[in-house]
Amino acid sequence: MQLKTSIFCFALTCCNCSNTPVPPKEKSIQLDSAALPATIPSLLVKVHSVPLPDGYSRVTYDSASFGWFLRNVGLKKDRKVYLFNGSLKQNQQAQFVVLDVSVGTKDLQQCADAVMRLRAEYLFARQQFDQIEFIDNERKKYRFTPPYTRTNFTGFLQKVFGMCGSASLEMQLKPKPDLTKIKIGDVFIKGGFPGHAVIVMDLAENEQGEKIFLLAQSYMPAQDIHVLKNPANDADDPWYAISDIKNYLYTPEYTFTNQQLRTW
Repeated sequence: MQLKTSIFCFALTCCNCSNTPVPPKEKSIQLDSAALPATIPSLLVKVHSVPLPDGYSRVTYDSASFGWFLRNVGLKKDRKVYLFNGSLKQNQQAQFVVLDVSVGTKDLQQCADAVMRLRAEYLFARQQFDQIEFIDNERKKYRFTPPYTRTNFTGFLQKVFGMCGSASLEMQLKPKPDLTKIKIGDVFIKGGFPGHAVIVMDLAENEQGEKIFLLAQSYMPAQDIHVLKNPANDADDPWYAISDIKNYLYTPEYTFTNQQLRTW
């Protein structure tokens, strides 16, 4: 696999959710029936160009940070989510936009694995190779070693995704019990067999300090990573508010508790 000229156009052969069944939803959420256009507006080219609600501004991130990296991932023009085999995902109502990230041709890029891939891609782009490390369920470490080539990187990640999943990633990440401290790159995760994970892709706040954020996920079977709609909002508002999270965070295909936020 050849190294892309842009750090935002990843060539993924991606991630694995431990080949477990689809996680059960704790609640059934009825999504807004209004359909979004099949393609996105020409100005909607990166995550940071997703429109904000009135009164909010994006939180500033340094260009060397993981937050800046995620915020600058490109978006596909096509709003549809495709599986690894080229077929359409059955549920086409969960996504707001789709990341411009190849899903590959194998059933590997699933929930927690997509999170690990984005983190690894950031560190690879920063040439912080010695920090690319993940653990499995027995806490065995998998560290990226020389040669630091795209081909070796891809092979390393395929091994990681075969050995690691939501349970091991949950162990690796650090709990963040205070939701008001949320940052881009943080992860809502339920480790298990099955489990699920979604990653914070953008963050904004208003003058009162109230924070809103975007979430992205992959799922099972392997599929395009996509920014999620908020099922509590109108179809054109994908932002989640910290103030709305009481006991649970409801996403279109999974429900997390308010104690399941973690960070790197």
